[in-house]
Amino acid sequence: MNYETVIGLEIHAQLLTRTKLFCRCSTEFGQTPNSLTCPVCLGLPGSLPVINREAVRMALKLALALEAKINLKSLFSRKNYFYPDLPKGYQITQYHLPIAESGQLAIEVEGQKMTIGIERINLEEDAGKSIHEGFSDSSEKTYLDFNRCGVPLLEIVGRPDLRSPAQAVEFVQNLRVLLQYLEICDGNMEEGNLRCDANLSIRPAGSPNLGTKTEVKNLNSFRFLAKALDYEANRQVELIERGGKIIQETRGWDSSANRTVPQRSKEEAHDYRYFPEPDLPPLVISESWKKEIAAELPELPRKKIERFIKDYQLPDYDARVLTTSRALADYFETTAKAAKNPKQASNWIMREVLQYIKETNLPIEEFPIPAESLAELIRLVEDRFITITIAKEKVFPEMLSEAGKVKKAVDPKAIIERLNLRPIADDKSLQNIIEQVLSENPGPVKQYLEGKVQVMGFLLGQVMKASQGKAAPQRARELLQEALNKVAEK
Repeated sequence: MNYETVIGLEIHAQLLTRTKLFCRCSTEFGQTPNSLTCPVCLGLPGSLPVINREAVRMALKLALALEAKINLKSLFSRKNYFYPDLPKGYQITQYHLPIAESGQLAIEVEGQKMTIGIERINLEEDAGKSIHEGFSDSSEKTYLDFNRCGVPLLEIVGRPDLRSPAQAVEFVQNLRVLLQYLEICDGNMEEGNLRCDANLSIRPAGSPNLGTKTEVKNLNSFRFLAKALDYEANRQVELIERGGKIIQETRGWDSSANRTVPQRSKEEAHDYRYFPEPDLPPLVISESWKKEIAAELPELPRKKIERFIKDYQLPDYDARVLTTSRALADYFETTAKAAKNPKQASNWIMREVLQYIKETNLPIEEFPIPAESLAELIRLVEDRFITITIAKEKVFPEMLSEAGKVKKAVDPKAIIERLNLRPIADDKSLQNIIEQVLSENPGPVKQYLEGKVQVMGFLLGQVMKASQGKAAPQRARELLQEALNKVAEK
């Protein structure tokens, strides 16, 4: 029997506010445990929460970007459960009436475009952190850090519209890019600033009925998300094929064993006893504020991709890579306009620039060569002032070295002159190099004369190598062809 996988994701994004959702404590990461707390976020008697206006503004930015319906009046509720890292014994969240609902996010996987529904967007506070290792007595005790208590989160609940792990990964990646474009979440999954839970079920292909779902919790990387969903789908299929029954339960991903493991069954799940938060009034949004925030939205990734394809005549793939962050898109646009050659700007950034960033693990914001300097190097290549080989192998590395760790303007033309990298353009010098190459490679020359014309590429490569990359390629090819014709005539 063929089966269809049905996936719905719940994503928690930590907002980039300076202070917590209901108090003035800092949200800074990595501080001394329990140093960023107060009576409000610890839930001490007599303390009262006050909503963080900036967190609400950020939630509205995402709702507008996802084309969601914003509820001008929303409510906070208490979600009651008893974990050691939840000092109040409840979490303030939105349940009955969220700040926004019925949104959508477009994705594309293997050329297939689709729109994934967003069920709801909730504002809520984070819990603390239980530390199970790192101390001499960790085998006997669990330590608690309450710094994260009260940090503002957005819970984004997707509809069960996803049908494969690849689609799920694309959805989270697109949402992460959107959050970063809006500058409301840094998307750092390693620090827990973007966390993902997945609900997965299978059903016979073509069936309108949903199967029994399992929830896989706390998937903190794209690789783990893909592997966990793939494993869980296969596990459910194999279990059904053996005549077994899927149990509705919460499972975790064991990365060392590459498998999902049971955590708790539905029968053991908590009754959260939601009820309205008595210390917070309804959250009321004005139409004028909503319009003000809408006017502040940046150009969003999907629109930017479409514009790059239209205005710069870029292939779809280039446009997608160059818009994976606002900073990268801005760097490309500045380079393309200054170089007056968008495709070459794209090529240089997608190869040399991104390779450097990958090797050094630097964000694009810290790439040392300014866009204007890279554009000047591209113009020098286009004007044949220097060969592409020398530009990539000699000038670009020297520009990186000269710029150092601090971004500053670099003059590639001055580097070319200082290192004597001007191309060899005079015919006499090129002819001498070509004669030397032909005399040192009689075998390939013989093959060429016997009709194996593709050997021309090898011989031209030898000419470029002998000239240390300085030979003007087009003129070198012309003179090489002339020299081979003369040999053939003899």
